[in-house]
Amino acid sequence: MTTLALDPPRRVSPVKGTQHALSLAWRGILKIRKNPEQLADVTLMPIIFLLMFTYLFGNALGGSISNYLQSLVPGLVVMNILQASLTVGVQLNTDVTKGVFDRFRSMPIARSAPLVGAVLADLVRYVVCLAVLMVVAMVMGYRIETGPMQFLAAILLVLAFGLCFCWGSVFVGMLMKSPGAAQGLMFVFIMPLTFGSNVFVSTATMPGWLRSRADISPVSLMANALRGLMNGGAVAGPLGGALAWMVGAVVVFFPLATWAYRRRV
Repeated sequence: MTTLALDPPRRVSPVKGTQHALSLAWRGILKIRKNPEQLADVTLMPIIFLLMFTYLFGNALGGSISNYLQSLVPGLVVMNILQASLTVGVQLNTDVTKGVFDRFRSMPIARSAPLVGAVLADLVRYVVCLAVLMVVAMVMGYRIETGPMQFLAAILLVLAFGLCFCWGSVFVGMLMKSPGAAQGLMFVFIMPLTFGSNVFVSTATMPGWLRSRADISPVSLMANALRGLMNGGAVAGPLGGALAWMVGAVVVFFPLATWAYRRRV
């Protein structure tokens, strides 16, 4: 008499695990295509921040709108990518609460495939965010002062930045009991991190205790690296610090996210 296996195999080869993750990433992309309103935050928020800070504070903070725009745009690129990475945790939490992950658990796929697939699908949101922000910035007068290769390097770098730090969002999403709680907690950490940086103002204008932290913030370091790649200037120093933060984010949050996922499902 043949016995059916009730549980999927626990060990999956790296090649198979990658295939599973890519398949689930494609599922996430199809969800975005069928529900394009999911892109509302990455299309509207970059425009709102760009218009608001440029025209309200440009003359006061940068001496002129054109000068401030050149400094602001690379920083906003980092800020908006980091904020866009919050959504993956909320979406994963929603899937868990709706029972979608119960179905994944019954399938013979790698344990980490649903998490990795969701993170890879989030790349679409990052690309849309960057495209909208750069097009509007160009219309407003921003100009890339380096070459196309430097600009391409900046784009790839900030995409990698988003992928690394989104694991913190995944961890929180797996930890919280509801999507609203996950989103609220993530904003508590993200808002001080982005506004307590050099995205909008130079850290030289900050009190000493705040400046010492803002100078080594991952947001400040990545913003300076992008300014060097897009506007010209030093790149190696801030890039090294940003890469260290990116590696640290993956080393810390990927295992925590996987642990929280296994505990939750």
